Amino acid sequence: MNLLHCEPQDAQLHLDDAVRVAEDMKEQAAMVERRNGLMVAEIEELRVALEQTERGRKVAETELVDASERVGLLHSQNTSLLNTKKKLETDLVQVQGEVDDIVQEARNAEEKAKKAITDAAMMAEELKKEQDTSSHLERMKKNLEVTVKDLQHRLDEAENLAMKGGKKQLQKLESRVSYQQGRLKDSLLEMYLII
Repeated sequence: MNLLHCEPQDAQLHLDDAVRVAEDMKEQAAMVERRNGLMVAEIEELRVALEQTERGRKVAETELVDASERVGLLHSQNTSLLNTKKKLETDLVQVQGEVDDIVQEARNAEEKAKKAITDAAMMAEELKKEQDTSSHLERMKKNLEVTVKDLQHRLDEAENLAMKGGKKQLQKLESRVSYQQGRLKDSLLEMYLII
């Protein structure tokens, strides 16, 4: 009787234990399911984040390629600009040398022009002096020609008077001839000194 009474109690205990175990397992399964749901959600978030990261990586790679191309282009432009700068500097030095040569030539030409002007002024002054001297000599020549003609005329008169025997008149004429001869000598001497 006791044995029979004990068996149902044990069975009940076993059943209760089994029920508790089942409930525990159910709770654990629910917990695992919740965790699984959370993990699935987290995995989805990670997948979305990974896709975004992948898209960002592709965009970054594209931008990197573009940036590399721009860097290459800028490098080429910079090299070209440097070469152009060097050429311009060389041209500038050459042009500066040419300008210096032109300035020096202009200075030399200016000096030559000044000298030519000075020489021309001196020649003009000498020409004026020569012209003045020539005019003066021309006047003296005319005066001498007049004097010679006058002397010739008086000489002719003296010869006529001598032939007629006019001593007094002859002496006067001789005196005038002597005076004119003195003037002639003075004029010739002055002309000689001028020349």
